[in-house]
Formats: sequence, C-alpha cells, structure tokens
Amino acid sequence: MDRSPSSLMSIASIVLSMTAVAIGNGMMLAYVPFVLTRSAAPDWVPGAAVTAIAFGGLIGCLIGGTLIRRVGHARAFSCSMALVILAALAISLGVHPLIWVLARGLYGVAANMNFIITQSWLNHASDNHWRGRAMSLFYMAYVIGLGAGAWLFGRIPAEGNLAPIITVFFTTIAILPIGLTRLPTPPAPAKVSIDIPMVWRASPVAFVGVLASGGLSMLVQGFTPIYAAANEVSQEDVAALMFFMQFGLLFIQYPMGALSDRTDRRIVLIVTCLLTLGAGLAALVVSFDNLFLLMLVFAIFAGAVETVYSIANAHANDRTDPADFVPLASTMLIAWSAAATLVPMLVTVLTPALGQRTFIHATMAVALLYALFVAMRLRSRERVPPELCENFEFRSAQVPNAAALAETEARAE
Repeated sequence: MDRSPSSLMSIASIVLSMTAVAIGNGMMLAYVPFVLTRSAAPDWVPGAAVTAIAFGGLIGCLIGGTLIRRVGHARAFSCSMALVILAALAISLGVHPLIWVLARGLYGVAANMNFIITQSWLNHASDNHWRGRAMSLFYMAYVIGLGAGAWLFGRIPAEGNLAPIITVFFTTIAILPIGLTRLPTPPAPAKVSIDIPMVWRASPVAFVGVLASGGLSMLVQGFTPIYAAANEVSQEDVAALMFFMQFGLLFIQYPMGALSDRTDRRIVLIVTCLLTLGAGLAALVVSFDNLFLLMLVFAIFAGAVETVYSIANAHANDRTDPADFVPLASTMLIAWSAAATLVPMLVTVLTPALGQRTFIHATMAVALLYALFVAMRLRSRERVPPELCENFEFRSAQVPNAAALAETEARAE
C-alpha cells in the first residue's frame, strides 16, 4: 500500500472522528463526577460511575469483535456512536444516580467497541512502514481531545444539561468524517481469545503490569475530579486540573519510553512506579490552596501511571512471538479491563469509611507492589537484547490497545 492521498485521507478521517469523540468524553469525565459529588447522591455513586465505565469496557471487549463480524465495521461504528449518544441523553434528563451509573456503563461498552473498530480500520489503511506513526498520532490526538473536552467543561455552566448536549453534538460530528470518506472495509478483527498461561510464560512483568495499569489509570483519571469537587474546588479549576493531567501524559511518557528503548524496560518500570509514589506523596502534602502546584503534581501522577501501561505493552511485545500477538492483545485487553473494574470498585467501597484520599493511597499501594514484583523478576530473567526489541510507541491506558487484534490479519491480506 502506498502513502496515497486516499490512504492519508482515510487515516485523517479516523483520527478526526475519534478526536471529536474524545472531546465529548473528556467533558463527561469531568462533568459526571463533579455534578454527582456536588449533588445529594450517596457517597458511593461517583465511584460507582467510574467503575461502570470499566465494566462496560470489559463487555465491549467481549462483544465488539462478534458484532463487527456480523454486521461489518461501518454498521458497528454507527451502533457504537448511537450508544454514546443514548448514554449522554440519559444523563441529560437530570441527576438520577442509578441512571447515570448505568449510562456510564453503556458508554464504556461503546467506547471499547469504538477503539476496536477504529484501530482495525487504522491498521488496514496504514502501510507497514508508517503504521506505528499513524497509531501514535491516533493516541496523541485522542489524549489531546480528552484535555480539550475537560477545558471546555470549565467554560460552560455545570447546572442544567448543556454538557451532555454538547457531548451529543461532538459524537454526531464524529460520524461524519467516516461516513463521508470512502474507507476500505478491513478484515474483521480477530476473536478475543484469552490465553493467560501463554502471556505469563512470555512475560509475567508485562501481564502484571497491565493489571496494575488498569487499576492505576482508572483510579487517577476517575477519582481525581471526585476528590477535587469534594474539596470545594470550582468547576473552572476542576476543568483545568483535568486538562493539565492529559498533558502530563505527553511530557512524561515520551522520555520514559525513549529510555526504555535504551535500557532494560523493567528498570524503567520501577523508576516509573517510584515516580508514581513520589507524585502520590506530593498529592497528599500539597493543599488545594496552592492549586497550580497541585495541578503539576497530578499531571506527573497521571503521566506516570499511564506510562506503566505503554512500557508494559512494549515489554510484552519484546518477549512474544509475532504469531501470538493476537491472543496476547486479547488477553492484555481483558486483563486491563478486569483490573480497571475491580480496583475502583474496591476503592468505592472503602472511600466512605477512609475518606476521599483513599484513591491516592490505593494508587501508591499498587505502584509499590508492582515495583517490588518487577524488582524480584529482575533476578530471574535476562534482558532482551536491544536489537530484538520493538521501538517504543506512544500509548494511553485510556485508549485500549485493540490494534493488534487486527494487525496480524491485516498483514496476512
């Protein structure tokens, strides 16, 4: 496949579409916890809304491939966009805690289906020589879209239903680039098959790392706006906090990823966990009176926990035979979603008794335990030679790595 104008247009349409989706998602990631925390809803509801997203994502992982094989990419994409719109419309009806939790679960189903569909399309539209750059652009645009959505939340009233209506607007806009572009139909993604023994044999560090990153990412990204709203931080400042957190990912992941290409990735994972611990301690010490410093701390916090995900994925690919990439991706996707459901659920249960800082302590505990596990594994297995390692690619734990589910089949075409 050449880097033809039609191919570039296809990739641009996918990236533009998912950036629009990300803007709506970024707005709702700030809006829902802020409003629920300030409402008369029970204390467990904001955390349950976070857990619901991950649980819905787990369901989306399991049914996404089947739906695509049955109706095709275009129809499945339209269905997933419809679910996002329905979830936003349910939230626009007013603050009904149980309905909002269910709506966030519905969004989680749609979100992971979106990622499986669009990453499959992106793999099919990209040439092997620049597929990695196209995927990095996709991840980066999505993360920037999340930040833009959070920033936009700070510019509108939290009262009323303007935020979900704007989310519906951006989701509807997201349908147009793909609907108006002659995208080639890619092969259906591979079946989501779970092979934990194979992944464990290939890399215990990577498997446990993805489990850890599921909990770490959902804790920091999901509970930070709840924590800020509970401490009477203004809507504008909550939006700014969420905005800066996304850019922390950009400025931390690239240098840590580049370092992991030059040295043992396990050492970089330990350093990243220590950075998470340091940021967590700072988050406990710095008060909301010094909001700018706290934003910087949480930007580092978010960037460090997201980096665990990307380096663990790279480490898994280094140690796995290319023929096993599809079951590897499937198992890692399910493992991430399961941990992203269970860890926030536990924190939601403990928060009423232990306080709003429970998620910070939980994040630090997960990072410390994982660092100790990696340190233990350093003694038992040699580093993969640099010439056999894949180049590090930008990834976000907020964008599940479904790309490899389609990559093997796309190459076989």
